[in-house]
Amino acid sequence: MTKIRFIIFALISITLINCETEKHNFPVEKRYWDLNDYDKVVLELNYGYEADEKLPTFEDPETRIIVEKLTDQENFNVVLEDGELGLKYRNEVAEKFFSEWKNMNNIYDALDRKDQYLYDKEMLAVWHFGLGLQLKYFKLGNDQIKESADDPNSSRVKNNINSNVSTLIKNYLIYLDEINNEKAFTLEGKTKLAEGIDKYFRALIELYPDANYSGMKNKAELMMKKSESDKIKLSLNELIQLIDSKKETENLLKN
Repeated sequence: MTKIRFIIFALISITLINCETEKHNFPVEKRYWDLNDYDKVVLELNYGYEADEKLPTFEDPETRIIVEKLTDQENFNVVLEDGELGLKYRNEVAEKFFSEWKNMNNIYDALDRKDQYLYDKEMLAVWHFGLGLQLKYFKLGNDQIKESADDPNSSRVKNNINSNVSTLIKNYLIYLDEINNEKAFTLEGKTKLAEGIDKYFRALIELYPDANYSGMKNKAELMMKKSESDKIKLSLNELIQLIDSKKETENLLKN
């Protein structure tokens, strides 16, 4: 009897998920979502829901898969990391994914009457999607600059690359601005915010160890003073230490 009930419950759950995905036309059966899928899904999530209708969330077993597919970085990695594809083509795909991500930022940014994020974990998952994407996007762009240049070591090429890296760093600083909204996050959201600093900011500095991170260090120090979350402050402190260690290494190499 228990087994029969379990089977019935499973069938009901599958039916509900299918109804939800079919109602809003989400291709959850696909292994990877391509740019055409993102065009349709992002449009649907931004404009296809009524004001009082709940968006897909991680906590809802019926819609969790939609958020997971939306923020799955393998959707762009499968193309951007494929060395068999042309560099120019991968750059074009990366740029289009970047445009999709900018439109994704509006999906989960709603606040309730107490100025609390309604979907903080989902919003941060979208943010992390963008942070990971930008690492690939800017690197591919810089690689193409070098590949198409007569002299990859010329000062013009180096200046263009440094300018791109500077833009990437500034984009990352916008993520730290979310600490100004710390009170709008749940405890779990604050933990996820800190995890983003740990993972993606470290990856950025490891990828471009010689870049100028003085602005990032200053921003982290200011946010350290403002934050009341121990986890966020710990992540910021580790970021500052990482920047300092890279600077010390750079000075030792110069001497």
